[in-house]
Amino acid sequence: MQDVTFTVADGEFMVLLGPSGCGKSTVLRMIAGLEPITSGTVSIDGQVVNQVPAKSRDMAMVFQSYALYPHMTVYDNLAFGLHRRDIEKAEVARRVHAAAGKLELTGLLQRKPHALSGGQRQRVAVGRAIVRDPKVFLFDEPLSNLDAALRVSTRNELIKQQQEIGTTSIYVTHDQVEAMTMGDRICIMNQGRVVQIGRPLDVYKNPADTFVSRFLGNPPMNLLHGRIGKRGDRSVAHLASGDLGLPMRTASALGRHDAGEVIVGIRPEDVYEFVPPGDPTRFEYLPVRVEAVEPLGAETLLMVSLDGSDAEMIARIGRDTALRRGDRLPLALDTAAIHLFDPATTRAIA
Repeated sequence: MQDVTFTVADGEFMVLLGPSGCGKSTVLRMIAGLEPITSGTVSIDGQVVNQVPAKSRDMAMVFQSYALYPHMTVYDNLAFGLHRRDIEKAEVARRVHAAAGKLELTGLLQRKPHALSGGQRQRVAVGRAIVRDPKVFLFDEPLSNLDAALRVSTRNELIKQQQEIGTTSIYVTHDQVEAMTMGDRICIMNQGRVVQIGRPLDVYKNPADTFVSRFLGNPPMNLLHGRIGKRGDRSVAHLASGDLGLPMRTASALGRHDAGEVIVGIRPEDVYEFVPPGDPTRFEYLPVRVEAVEPLGAETLLMVSLDGSDAEMIARIGRDTALRRGDRLPLALDTAAIHLFDPATTRAIA
């Protein structure tokens, strides 16, 4: 870990997002008290809890593996943690039935885990956390074992529960769709450090560096290497396939990059086969050769190579395109959506 610092507000749903091995699960386990902290502090409600054992931190953790007791019924799995805290039976029953009602588990309370689907087991794991009424929920990739369709429905259930219960939650995932749809804010990590924190759409629209630009978005952002130049009063990026006019808003930021290298980033949805209605002066054109066409039903992904270069780019275009491999055409780029990055630091040029 390298100076991992973030604050989660009361009632907020914070998502820790990053590739496998970046340290996000380790951070979660340190918050829970399951991993030692060699430096720094973890605070809850302003109180440092570094020396507080995990069982006394009033947190509930939902694991990737569900961690249900196979010999117990759903009711007993939900009630187990409450019995361990010597809570009265009537209160245990009230909490279990309330959680079961919210998670649509009422008809399954006498079943054992082997008789449940993956989604139902995951709901039991979430319910076991809910009945404790903790200060914080900790989720460690809870949906990664589910198939695609079940992941969507269970994700929607978790979003609904968070909105209804309002408990502060920290959710670890490597799935950007989960992060974008579930989080009030996302904290993107890479190689043991925090790269960027913000609301999902803010981070998507304004990535802090090339790592974030590529990690958030599917297909990822196109990154093209060029050299800064001028076309009259306008800054341009000299690419192998031609000059690309840059947005006027970047003029002052590019002052120290004159005649220097730059990385031009543009998302696939901002590249067009045909210029849409609006201001045509926003668009610049690059000559390309079509390398592959992938129809996806609602849209088509177009893989192209830039003329005179090995550089490749992906465009997300309409489903009714007639383009085929080998076709040549000028693709339109929305210059208002262009991002610029410093090749030396990979950081965004603000």
